[in-house]
Amino acid sequence: MGVNYRTAFVTLATVNFETVVQFYGQLLQQDPNPFLPQIYAEFQLSGLTLGIFCPKSDHQSEFGNSQGSGISLCLEVTDLEAAIAILHPLGARVSHTIIKADHGQEIYAYDPDGNRLILVEFNR
Repeated sequence: MGVNYRTAFVTLATVNFETVVQFYGQLLQQDPNPFLPQIYAEFQLSGLTLGIFCPKSDHQSEFGNSQGSGISLCLEVTDLEAAIAILHPLGARVSHTIIKADHGQEIYAYDPDGNRLILVEFNR
């Protein structure tokens, strides 16, 4: 008998919990729900749940890489220029080059912990 997977979601671990939760709250224009201060915050998007957690003290060294992680959080947007305009006031590091690709256009940005965001506007 096989396992039936029902859903998947992305979690980001951070020791900079408040800063990262505030960043994603402003970026995604919503309050986290559920929200447990200094423990866990969750954001709901169509087709994705983004969880942010603060690792317990005995595990923080696993997640404390100030160079960022290997994760890229890809967010589809309907207006890339408008999305870029939101990122700048949040203090995100944003690549100044919009990448043109067969599927559309995209730009790279980085959250306060250095995790890469890829904002993509698809050709439809």
